[in-house]
Amino acid sequence: MNVRIHPTAIVESGVEIGPASTVWDSAHIRAPTTIGSQCVVGEKSYIAYGVAIGDRVKINAFVYICTALTIETGVMIAAGTVFTNDPFPRATTPDLLTLKGAGPGEHTLPTIVREGATIGARCVIGCGLEIGRFAMVGMGAVVTRDVPPFHLVAGHPARMIGLVCRCGYRLRDMMGLQAKPSGELDCGACGRLYRLDDERVSEFPEPLRGYDAVGQALR
Repeated sequence: MNVRIHPTAIVESGVEIGPASTVWDSAHIRAPTTIGSQCVVGEKSYIAYGVAIGDRVKINAFVYICTALTIETGVMIAAGTVFTNDPFPRATTPDLLTLKGAGPGEHTLPTIVREGATIGARCVIGCGLEIGRFAMVGMGAVVTRDVPPFHLVAGHPARMIGLVCRCGYRLRDMMGLQAKPSGELDCGACGRLYRLDDERVSEFPEPLRGYDAVGQALR
C-alpha cells in the first residue's frame, strides 16, 4: 500500500492506514484507529484509539489526539496542538481509592474537525466541539466553543477575528473593506466568492472574472 512507517514509530495491531501515508519517528498510534490515504503523522505525535482520520490530513510534530475525535479530509493540525475530551477530568474516584481507567467514560465528549480546517501551532481544543469547514484557528488559541465554517479565531479564549477563504487568505467585502454582518465577500488572493448572512458563510459556485475554476489567475 506504499505506507511509510519510521522504525521508531509504534503502530499498534488493528490500526488501519491508507495508501501513500507516512508516520514519522517516535509517533504512537493506538488501535483501533483509522487513517486515510496520503496523510502525514509527524514525529512524536500521539493518536489515541477510536480516532477516525480522513484523507490528506497533515498532523505535525508533538500533537496529542485523544479518543472520540474525528478529523475529516484535508485538515491541517500544526505542531504542539492538544485535544481534550473530558470536561470533568479526575485521576481517581471521589474517595481517592480507585484510579480511573484510561478508557472513555460517561463524561467523554466527541469533537469533530471538518474538512479543510486548519488548527495553528500550540492550540488547545476543548471537548464536545465542532471546528467548521475551512475554519482557521490561530496559533496558541484556546478553543472553548464551536468555530463556524470559514471563520478565523484566535486568543484565550478564542474569538472571531475575521473570515478566511478556502485558500487560507482573509476575505473582504466587494469594496475591499472589512467584512460587514452581511453581504458579498471575495478573496483577493484567488478570486473565490462568498456570501455572509448573519455570520453564516456560503460559497458561490464561480470565482471572480479573471480566475479559473480552481482559483488560479488567468493570463
